[in-house]
Amino acid sequence: MSAPLLALEGLRVRTGERALLGPLDLALAAGECVGLVGESGSGKSLTALALLGLLPPGLRAEGVLRMEAAAMPLGSRAHAALRGRVLGWVPQDPLASLHPLRTIGAQLVETLRVARRCDARAARAEAEGLLAQVRLPEPDAALARYPHQFSGGQRQRIAIALALATRPRALVADEPTSALDARIARGILDLLDALRREHGLGLVLISHDLPLVGAYAQRLTVLRRGEAVECGETARVFAAPRHAYTRELLEADRLAALPAPPRAAAVVLRGEGLRVRYPRAARPALDGVDVELRRGEGLALVGESGSGKSTLSRALLRLLRHADGRVLLDGVDLAALSPRALRGLRARIGVVFQDPYASLDPRMTVAQIVAEPLRIHRRGDAAARRQAAAGLLRAVGLDATMLDRAPHAFSGGQRQRIAIARALALEPDVLVCDEAVSALDAHHRAAILALLARLKRERGLALLFVTHDLAAAAAVAERIAVLEQGRIVESGATAEVMAAPRHPHTRALLAARPPHAVAAG
Repeated sequence: MSAPLLALEGLRVRTGERALLGPLDLALAAGECVGLVGESGSGKSLTALALLGLLPPGLRAEGVLRMEAAAMPLGSRAHAALRGRVLGWVPQDPLASLHPLRTIGAQLVETLRVARRCDARAARAEAEGLLAQVRLPEPDAALARYPHQFSGGQRQRIAIALALATRPRALVADEPTSALDARIARGILDLLDALRREHGLGLVLISHDLPLVGAYAQRLTVLRRGEAVECGETARVFAAPRHAYTRELLEADRLAALPAPPRAAAVVLRGEGLRVRYPRAARPALDGVDVELRRGEGLALVGESGSGKSTLSRALLRLLRHADGRVLLDGVDLAALSPRALRGLRARIGVVFQDPYASLDPRMTVAQIVAEPLRIHRRGDAAARRQAAAGLLRAVGLDATMLDRAPHAFSGGQRQRIAIARALALEPDVLVCDEAVSALDAHHRAAILALLARLKRERGLALLFVTHDLAAAAAVAERIAVLEQGRIVESGATAEVMAAPRHPHTRALLAARPPHAVAAG
């Protein structure tokens, strides 16, 4: 490795006297990509926040940051002065980090005027150039649009443009693709890699996905429970991982075994001729889709961002005002029901959302969260609801002693188990999981997929699994429906679709998953 652009020496993060991370050393050269990998709770994001000087209150960092020849204590004024100007940040969730009430142009122009002290006209011209640099379509028109008007991949490109606006020398990308489908994730990582090469940027790439990071990083550090268990050249780590945990991460990402084909069963949920067109959209989000889900069956809706899969799930849940077509639950047309009758019938459908951190109320205890559907539907008294919540926690692999804890006390995988317990509270016939494992690391993703497969089998649930990940779909679904531009372009038994995809888009999705390869220099 050439002389480091920056180096962390002896990094430790503590809360009170308890150590959360370290000691950890990390070096980054100009033009180099270093990968930081580990499961949820391993210390990846703590390392990024400590490097950026953004640790939350109650946490303190110890150690030294070297920026070329200059050494400075972590948390010092000199360290803070690097943020934005020398160190850029690409966040995990661009929708949360972009201001929802301001246009993209306003946000970029403000950043450029503060960082460069240029006038509004020059800042606007540079903002357009930055959007072109990150390969956002129609950059001039994009400046006048709001964050919600872009896809997830496009928002991440905008976040990268904002990070580049201050002309940093190093970028910290914290899980920048965790919520994106495989093809778009590859596009974002290809963009970051091109920027690294073209501008000599140092890049710290943080992820729970070891094979994905391995395709781009020249060196890797593997974290587990706050400790660096393996460091080295990517080629060496992949060829001969020394630590058992590294070997587990590589193994956990391999394609899950395919479930057995389903037995014939009654249709419980059916959508007929579903059409959705959002205001000012160039094309329909859904264009005449028919779909059916049988009892005890897993059906995966698979597609990249913007394909219509989440819109289809919301249309089936009758959560969209302007959806055309019919949705039938056990033959009953939901559109024909009164609001009161529809509310009662909705108790038969449970929903698990994508982000376990955002979907649980931080002010409520686990007991209150899991029992909330029972309270809303007036089932049982407080004691009976608490007892039911305890049973639901056990059903999802958690201990009933956790009932009085708040969500912040749990890992991402545990929070998703709590969300699943809540979705099961009313003993639904249908469970809808909308990207329910996309934000989880390989270990937790495999565990949640195994849990969903078990619950489906034991409870006879009809499982609608929305995902961009064909491997995750294969772990829980007997059938797959592949969507592209609002239409189902291929469907069939999981084993057949995975083994011999007929449609070019399905083949592209399968090919988009990075191989267990290592990065070039």
